[in-house]
Amino acid sequence: MLFHPMDIFIFIAFLISLWAQWKVSSNFKTWSEVPASSGLTGAEVARMILDRHGLHHVPVEVVPGRLSDHYDPISRVVRLSEPVFYGRSIASISVAAHEVGHAVQHQQGYAALVLRHRMFPIVNFASGVAPFLLLVGFLLHQFSLLGLGILFFSLAVAFQIITLPVEFNASARAKRFMLAEGVIAPDETRGVNKVLGAAALTYVAATLIAVLELLKYVLIFTQANNSEE
Repeated sequence: MLFHPMDIFIFIAFLISLWAQWKVSSNFKTWSEVPASSGLTGAEVARMILDRHGLHHVPVEVVPGRLSDHYDPISRVVRLSEPVFYGRSIASISVAAHEVGHAVQHQQGYAALVLRHRMFPIVNFASGVAPFLLLVGFLLHQFSLLGLGILFFSLAVAFQIITLPVEFNASARAKRFMLAEGVIAPDETRGVNKVLGAAALTYVAATLIAVLELLKYVLIFTQANNSEE
């Protein structure tokens, strides 16, 4: 089936995703030009939060690229892009604090993060196999393969849904800490919200696309089964 009515909604969600990515880039650029009143770099803020939570063993490393910041739960390392690591702007310290939020989640056994880590090996396999099963199932009209493909794809969708509270919680932790420790002044929270809010929107958009795609496959599967009866 080359076209399905759900494709219209998927296309709209895709446009939202593009807009969200643009917002991330735009807000980061805007707030990269606004120095934080604390004068701290992203690396210094990250180190401060880690040390306050007893995570002295977790290093903060600089990595090449732009917006390549992440927390590696396997190596237990916070990796910051050069603009964030060395930057003293609202954008830099916001992103750094967010990534450290994941390290703190890991330390405290935040339920959604633990579940996501445990699911990752299974989801990694399922997301690689699902497209093949769906394609073969569609082409050969093999409903058993199609159903299995939908099952595997649903695991990938569940993984993305679980990612949402993980990301929102990391941002909330970052804002609370920066305010409590005086890393940002109350009037700087607007910039922090802009930077982290735009980033969160990209996860929401990606999840929306995945959920709509899953619904499309389920509808096709249901309609095909009904036509066979």
